[in-house]
Amino acid sequence: MRVEQITWAAEGGWQRDSALTDAQLVLVFGERAAIAGPGLLAGLSARWPSAHLVGCSTAGQIHGTDVFDDGAIATAVRFDHTRVEVATAPTAAAESAAAGAALAVSLAAPDLVHVIVISEGLDINGEALVRGLGQHLPASVSVTGGLSADGEHFRETVVLCDGAPRKNIVAAIGLYGEHLRVGYGSLGGWDSFGPERQITRSKGNVLYELDGQSALALYKRYLGAHAAGLPASGLLFPLSLRTRDVSAPVVRTILSVNEDDQSLTFAGDVPAGGFVRLMKANVDRLIDGAVGAGRISAEALGGPVDLALLISCVGRRMVLRQRVEEEVEGVRDIVGAGAAITGFYSYGEISPFTPQARCELHNQTMTVTTFSETMT
Repeated sequence: MRVEQITWAAEGGWQRDSALTDAQLVLVFGERAAIAGPGLLAGLSARWPSAHLVGCSTAGQIHGTDVFDDGAIATAVRFDHTRVEVATAPTAAAESAAAGAALAVSLAAPDLVHVIVISEGLDINGEALVRGLGQHLPASVSVTGGLSADGEHFRETVVLCDGAPRKNIVAAIGLYGEHLRVGYGSLGGWDSFGPERQITRSKGNVLYELDGQSALALYKRYLGAHAAGLPASGLLFPLSLRTRDVSAPVVRTILSVNEDDQSLTFAGDVPAGGFVRLMKANVDRLIDGAVGAGRISAEALGGPVDLALLISCVGRRMVLRQRVEEEVEGVRDIVGAGAAITGFYSYGEISPFTPQARCELHNQTMTVTTFSETMT
């Protein structure tokens, strides 16, 4: 596997020429305005005319151990023994499971090994999307990825897949062949606090009542002065969700609020009968969680890492602020200096917690996917 990375800036465009002209796949992550610019795409197509171009808008790009907001990062990959296919599906929150199923059917083949999902970040039910994929893929096929972002603005996200960036689509990359090795891990590092409350009214990913009270009013009461900054400030206080259907609690963060019906919309399902607790950040534990995810992912390969895809939550970045690069540096220490690192800050992460767990939508985690190829 050969990997090449270049960055784009508003002044000067792509920063250098490409030597890897036969790339099969180019992962592109950037600020929304940069991704939408015609010069960015034209430059990529000229450099890698036969490659699939897949990416999205972000809440920050990851390049090596650097995290930056402006511009974009492109990571070109040429596999030695692995075939690459891509598919897209239109989606909205109510159609997320169907979108996942359609992508799984489009990519299905006996030698499919792994699927990378890059999704719309706002009008989506990420849990339903993952469920649709899982119901139509063999258990041997792993899935990781994330939801696109729009900084801390929560206005509009876009996904790029072999054409102009678009809203309300999900892109999926299928990787095929017996030589590909994939590792993955996803961990958080948040602390729960306050009483556990039961979800008494919800629909899909929309929460209306906790313990028979208005969910939005109750949440605002806990946030205090932070409530004025919703939905962005909700990233600082996610919910830990416990249901009978999952082996471990998952974290849910807010995508939007509705003052009219006093509801909160989350990136994934919040089923009635489940139990939630508020969570708050512990900076050192967040960094430890990123390192742990990197270790789980790298150890699964059983050898050197060629490429590491990091998808971390925008909420983590809001908490870590000037220390944000410490979580990326922690992963670098695990995967090694020889691995190319790319990724982005997202509105949701898709991965199993560990290689033995089922794939789920997460919020507020660092998700690390590692790749290598064997010769035999």
